[in-house]
Amino acid sequence: MESEQPSILLVAGRFQPRGSSSYTLRLAERLADHGFVPHIVCPDARMVPDPLRSNLSIMESGLLDTSLLRSLSVMLTSRDVAKLQPQLVHVQSRAAIPFGVPLARWLKLPCVLTVHDYLSRWDSVPTDPALIKRVIAVSESVRDDLHSRSGLGPQTLEVIHCGVSIPELGDNSDVLDGKRIPVVGTAGALELSKGVSYFLEAARLVIDACHDVEFLIAGSGPEEHALRTQARNLKLMDRVTFVPNLPEFQSSLQAMDIFCLPALVQGLGTVMLEAMSFGRPVIATGVGGVSAVVTDARAALAVPPSDSEALAARIIELLSDPIRARAIGNAGRQRVIESFSADQMVEQTVAVYRDVLAGIATGASV
Repeated sequence: MESEQPSILLVAGRFQPRGSSSYTLRLAERLADHGFVPHIVCPDARMVPDPLRSNLSIMESGLLDTSLLRSLSVMLTSRDVAKLQPQLVHVQSRAAIPFGVPLARWLKLPCVLTVHDYLSRWDSVPTDPALIKRVIAVSESVRDDLHSRSGLGPQTLEVIHCGVSIPELGDNSDVLDGKRIPVVGTAGALELSKGVSYFLEAARLVIDACHDVEFLIAGSGPEEHALRTQARNLKLMDRVTFVPNLPEFQSSLQAMDIFCLPALVQGLGTVMLEAMSFGRPVIATGVGGVSAVVTDARAALAVPPSDSEALAARIIELLSDPIRARAIGNAGRQRVIESFSADQMVEQTVAVYRDVLAGIATGASV
């Protein structure tokens, strides 16, 4: 007998403190409010915060993202998840495609795919219309890239911005309030594409301009060692604090007075949106999907990518004008409330689920 509440499989990669993992958790937390029963399938969920993990249905199989035994793991996983009687598979990112799409095929279920980033020269996404019913792009920029690289058309592609939870916030009067040394920070995966090396160069310029500032880098990744070395070479180790291995970034964002996103490539910038939701003034490179967020200088400041001098100049502007910094933070928070909330994201995603399931019910088989 079919469940009154459809079961959805959210197939994710290894959970890490990054936007795509937060995306999955926000969906899983809210889908029940819209009449769906979510189940997460992933290789590793150890980084999911404990209170949240105990409230979610999560199935882990460490072999899903190992190419040698992936086929066997997908087959065994499909037998286990079949007991949940899912009606749709939602592959959460391109990292989960190698096992998420085969899992949908084993289960003979329609599949929705979310893409957070851009395809490289050698990348591709599955386009089989018998299986892939809808592809969600997290920004217009990512959608346009998918269309040009894969040929996916408007009947398949859908833009749904990643949304963030909106914290309760009386005001942001603590930003640059003069009661402590200002903290300028960034957060996210420490990868070359995130441009954190330019943030460190900007930090040196800010300090050389005789500003008493602390800098915070929250996150971990393959560039962490190189960035620590760069900080030492720039004689910044007494000014820069690295905070790796965090399950989430909220506490780090709240400790910052100014948030910087120095990315060279960025699908949207979920951590930036989180910083804005806390009323933190944001300085970001206008690349990719970020450019659609930083269109209004009253809500966020834009700088060119790979330009440490421009980034330092913007930081100094805000340090020198706390009232303006707080005004930008407040306007940025309002922009997130209006256009980038998790509730909006889930409502739009649920509409996609219902549309896909309705199409299957009327006779479009996988």
